[in-house]
Amino acid sequence: MSLTVDDVKKIAHLARLNLAEEESTLYTTQLSSILHFVEQMNQADTTQTEPLANPLDLNQRLRPDRVTEHNQRAAFQAIAPQVEAGLYLVPQVIEGE
Repeated sequence: MSLTVDDVKKIAHLARLNLAEEESTLYTTQLSSILHFVEQMNQADTTQTEPLANPLDLNQRLRPDRVTEHNQRAAFQAIAPQVEAGLYLVPQVIEGE
């Protein structure tokens, strides 16, 4: 898949980027080469490949589940602007109906 300069300008507009004309030309070439590489990767046969969480197939070391810090909620809430029933009160940011 190859991109045109107009495609790159549209993408830049959607991303709220202001590109100069020479940047648009440069990015057209670079983005097209990336998309070409992705097309090549998509042609690889992965039907016999199992998904991996880690390419080294190792188990993750886990730390012991124990308390390592003391409770400082009262100290933190003492300096908070508004607290009620142990919860922080914050201004409403989404208007409801």
